[in-house]
Amino acid sequence: QVQLVESGGGLVQAGGSLRLSCAASGNIGSINAMGWYRQAPGKERELVASITSGGRETMSASVLGRFTISRDNAKNTANLQMDSLKPEDTAVYYCTFRVIGRYNSQSDYWGQGTQVTVSS
Repeated sequence: QVQLVESGGGLVQAGGSLRLSCAASGNIGSINAMGWYRQAPGKERELVASITSGGRETMSASVLGRFTISRDNAKNTANLQMDSLKPEDTAVYYCTFRVIGRYNSQSDYWGQGTQVTVSS
């Protein structure tokens, strides 16, 4: 079993920065993609950013130029640096890892979510 633990959420004023981290533990073979999603009240969960094992990034247009995703394969962690935060970035942020197991099976794991609140 794999567990993901997120940290770094909180309250910040508009224009400020936060850094989210997500660390995996447990029976980890290798990790393919790492990603961050967010869900605001009354809205569907949406992709914020993802990064493959080869370093290819996918960024939501709404955060392009403000957020940066990175990963540390040795530590099985993913980070999301969020700069120039806006009130519309307020949401619960979830990390997700696609873990490659035996016989090349792939399973998606999710963190518990961390609240990010941006005040105007």
